[in-house]
Amino acid sequence: MTEFRQRLAGLSMRARLLWGILLPVGLIVAINTVSLYRDTLRAVDTAYDRTLLASAKAIGELLGVDGSGEQARLVAAVPYAALEAFETDSRSRLYFRVLGFKGEMVSGYDDLPAWQGKLPDQGAYPALVDFYDDSFRGEPVRMAVLLQPVSGQTGMGLATIQVAETLALRRSLARQVLLHTLWRQAALLGVIAIVVWAVVQRATRPVRALSAALRERDADDLSPLQAPDMPAELAPLIVATNDALARQARLLEHQKRFVRDASHQLRTPLAVLKVQVQSARQGDVEPQQALAEIDTTVARATQLATQMLALARAEQMRQQRDDMPVLDWADIVRAMALDLAPLIAKQGLDFDIHTEPAPIASHEWALRELTRNLLHNAIQHTPPGSRLAITLDTEGPHARLLIADDGPGLTDVQQQRLFLPFATGEGGSGSGLGLAICQALVQSLGGQITLRNRLAQGRIAGLDARVELPLSGPAGMPGGQG
Repeated sequence: MTEFRQRLAGLSMRARLLWGILLPVGLIVAINTVSLYRDTLRAVDTAYDRTLLASAKAIGELLGVDGSGEQARLVAAVPYAALEAFETDSRSRLYFRVLGFKGEMVSGYDDLPAWQGKLPDQGAYPALVDFYDDSFRGEPVRMAVLLQPVSGQTGMGLATIQVAETLALRRSLARQVLLHTLWRQAALLGVIAIVVWAVVQRATRPVRALSAALRERDADDLSPLQAPDMPAELAPLIVATNDALARQARLLEHQKRFVRDASHQLRTPLAVLKVQVQSARQGDVEPQQALAEIDTTVARATQLATQMLALARAEQMRQQRDDMPVLDWADIVRAMALDLAPLIAKQGLDFDIHTEPAPIASHEWALRELTRNLLHNAIQHTPPGSRLAITLDTEGPHARLLIADDGPGLTDVQQQRLFLPFATGEGGSGSGLGLAICQALVQSLGGQITLRNRLAQGRIAGLDARVELPLSGPAGMPGGQG
């Protein structure tokens, strides 16, 4: 069965349509042919049974009665030549037998099978006759049994006349009708096959043209397919293909941009590192100072590479959003706050955190990276001794994370370049990838992120970073309070 399915899967559309149409039609033709053959045999039997009845009646006309009373007996002088007029041709033969009033043999073939049946309640003929199939001398025959009243001057009685005819002629006629029908049915199947092949050939012409156009395309050509003559049934396929090409184009553009940005951004720390190594070798600076400078440069380059890989990974997750586990965002937020607790303590911040259970369909590293970047950015820009608050709650189908700091907020220039890669703040610290990573992660999870200045008495009192992500699954997962 598996091998048959594999062969069926390898067939072309034309072959599938041909088999799908010809097999049911062929089955119907076969059933119709068998039914027609049986109907033909019944029609031939009906027609030639009249000949058998006429033969039996002709024999009945030649019967007489000898004797009277209980001594009355049936007499017959029936030469075989009397039946020659009822023989259609040399392919059929007639046999007969006449039984007397008491069932005694009177004339004909005494080994002809005896009649064991009964007269039909409503026959097709007014005579007392029964027709049935039997065999005689190893050959199938059609038998007619006629109960013929016979009367004479001295007595009367009921004679039994049996006439049998071989079936060669009848079956020959039925086969001729069958052969003529089969030729017509075969011609019909041939016409159907030709029509299906021609229609499929014409219907699949746009598909072949599209395949040829795709083969002639350049490897880097990801522009949408143009197929105005494509059948309406294939329109969803064209739309899906164009969507796939658009995703591939975005992914390829992202990869090109990643390579371009990586080569540009890593060039500077590597050049600085090379100069620092040369200075250390030449003895221009103290060894400990040189090692410290080299360590700082390597750390910044490592952070830059890590963030660029996170940005590329976020873009990849946007393309593949299926089969992501459901995690409680509250656990991750509290874990990130615990990891960054030393920085919070170093700044002497008045820290407050409040979380509610928030099941999110996401990879753990994505939620960790998103929360870490936003919280680390808030800690860096919050003045020492100021307030920093984290709130995670749910409203409707979304989970909302709010990180509120008392920092200087955003300038107009920073707001215009807020989520652009490598857009650093006024101090020029950092790589400028943190918020770009956050935006890519939020978009890949189907959410929204906003950074807005918080105003108090007409002045900027701090910055509110808000993230909304769609909830997934039951909201009864364990969370925390603080």
